[in-house]
Amino acid sequence: MNTPPSPPSVPQSRADLFLSFSQLALQGFGGVVAIAQRELVEKKRWLTSEEFLEDWAVAQILPGPNVVNLSLIIGDRYFGFTGAMAALAGMLLFPLLIVVALAALLGGFTDIPVVQGALRGMSAVSAGLIAATGLKLTASLKNNAMGLVACWFFLVASFIASALFRVPLVAVLLVLGGAAWWWAYRQLAPSKQP
Repeated sequence: MNTPPSPPSVPQSRADLFLSFSQLALQGFGGVVAIAQRELVEKKRWLTSEEFLEDWAVAQILPGPNVVNLSLIIGDRYFGFTGAMAALAGMLLFPLLIVVALAALLGGFTDIPVVQGALRGMSAVSAGLIAATGLKLTASLKNNAMGLVACWFFLVASFIASALFRVPLVAVLLVLGGAAWWWAYRQLAPSKQP
C-alpha cells in the first residue's frame, strides 16, 4: 500500500533560508541543480517536483547563475525582499570566501597537468549529476499542462538545436521558448463557452 506524500514544509525564518542555501552552495562544484533538487524537494520539502521544475525554468531564463536566481525566487516567495537577500547571501558568502582563499593559496598551481586533469574530471562529474537530475525530473512532466508529447518535443528540439547544430542559446530560447510559451498558453486558456 502506498503511503501518502508528506505535507509540504516551509522555511522557518530568514536564518533558515541563509543556512539552508549556504549548505546547498557548499555541496556543489560547477553546478548544483542535482543537489538543489534533492535538498529543496526531497529533504526540506519546500517545493514539489513540479514547482521545482517551474522555478528552475524561470531561473534559467533570467540573467545570472541559475541556482542564484532560484535562491532569490524561493527567498522572495517566503519572506519577500529580505528573504531573497538572506537566500542570496547564503548562496554566495561561503563560496566567495572559499574561492578567494583558494585563489590566494593555489594560484601558482593552475599550470600543473595534474591540477588541470582534476578540474576536468570534476566538471565531468558535475555534468553527470545534472544529466541524472534531468532524467529524475522527467517523471514530473506527465503532470505538465502542455502534455507529455509536447514537453518531449521541446526537450529534444532544444537539445538538437543547441548541442548538435550549435544554435546560440538566445535564438533557441526565443524560438523554442516562444513556441512552448504559446503552446502552454493555448493549453491553459479557459475554453470559450457560448
